Amino acid sequence: MIGFLLTILTGTFFLSLPISSAHGNAASFWDALFTATTATCVTGLVVIPTVSSWSVFGQVVILLLIQIGGLGVVTIMSGLMILLHKKMGINDRLLLQDAFNLNSLSGLVRFVKKVVIGTLVIEGIGALLYMIVFIPDFGPKGIWISIFTSVSAFCNAGIDIIAENSLCDYALNPMVNIVTCLLIVIGGIGYIVWWDIIRVIKNMRQNKRKIFGNLTLHSKIAIISTLLLIIVGAILVFVLEYDNPQTLKDYTLFQKIEVSFFQSVTTRTAGFATLPQENLTNATAVVCLLLMFIGGSPVGTAGGIKTVTFAVIIASAWASICNKKDTELFGRRLAKQAVSKATAVTCMSFAIMFISTVLLSATMDADLLDIAYEAASATATVGLTRNLTTTLNDIGKLIVIITMYLGRVGPISLAVAFNRKKENPNIIRNPIEEISVG
Repeated sequence: MIGFLLTILTGTFFLSLPISSAHGNAASFWDALFTATTATCVTGLVVIPTVSSWSVFGQVVILLLIQIGGLGVVTIMSGLMILLHKKMGINDRLLLQDAFNLNSLSGLVRFVKKVVIGTLVIEGIGALLYMIVFIPDFGPKGIWISIFTSVSAFCNAGIDIIAENSLCDYALNPMVNIVTCLLIVIGGIGYIVWWDIIRVIKNMRQNKRKIFGNLTLHSKIAIISTLLLIIVGAILVFVLEYDNPQTLKDYTLFQKIEVSFFQSVTTRTAGFATLPQENLTNATAVVCLLLMFIGGSPVGTAGGIKTVTFAVIIASAWASICNKKDTELFGRRLAKQAVSKATAVTCMSFAIMFISTVLLSATMDADLLDIAYEAASATATVGLTRNLTTTLNDIGKLIVIITMYLGRVGPISLAVAFNRKKENPNIIRNPIEEISVG
């Protein structure tokens, strides 16, 4: 939490310098702080347009903050230690183990190297593919736009330097849509799933069983949950927006499917928009609220409570409905600690979102759905807004800043606390008494 806070404050300092402004005048403290927070927390909500408000120097600062926030402060510091050939002590390794939610201390240095190298390779490929579109459209400047957009998409930040309306001008461009969606999903699926899939593919010659069957339980839950949420989300957006004259009505069938799919993917806490969010129907906005709250998968660049957390909560509820003692998924029994952690993370994130909604409602004269959308977007570090962010007053900016910070570091810190906490077997426990629930 301190690492993220120091990164935000450092970013605020640099963004407050006149050299960071596109107009030569220093940005206000609140705008610099808000921008540094949204970049470090890879959220994507902006109070001033990134493309027209910040100079190249300012955009570089923002990009570095996005990269640090996406990979995580712990990963960045560990990567620097490895690069400088500094020996990692046991405390450093324990911190890394908690940060990546791993079960063992072995192979941590190798894991960090693979994460950093893999990230740079994927972002590089994404940038090259973007250049096919952006260089013809913007000339040499398209190289910088491609690099910035690739890093932002992979880190699920949703900040771009293309236009003030995000990717709306490229809503029907297949290359931009496909590359952006792939970067969002790859970054949000989690590093653990990456290497698990690679491990299974390498072992296919020795084991002829299906790839999916050889994956770990974590990977199975993350992959299936991600696919289901994207597909169901796309179908709901397609149906609910089909005849909306402000969104999909005038598009062809293929274009409607393309835009609906992108809208479902971007709610994975990516924050890019090919549809003006304020033009969505109330029903679609509510669906997007849930998708944003769930977010991506653990140990990745996405936010939200995470797909695995959501799946565990649903499985636990189903086990209770069926009067089963154990929570099971894919033929495996889940540890009670995992169920408790999922419940705690969900409750904490909901509390942050609820309090943020109440406070914004008390300080802003705006539609409740727009405020709830903003609060959910900040809590889950998504970056989608129904055109409310730019109208925030100073108190509203402070509320959203705190929400983004807590939304990014709160669930992570809580998960780490669960990993570290060890119950004393000799402690005196209170007696059990039955209560009525439901």
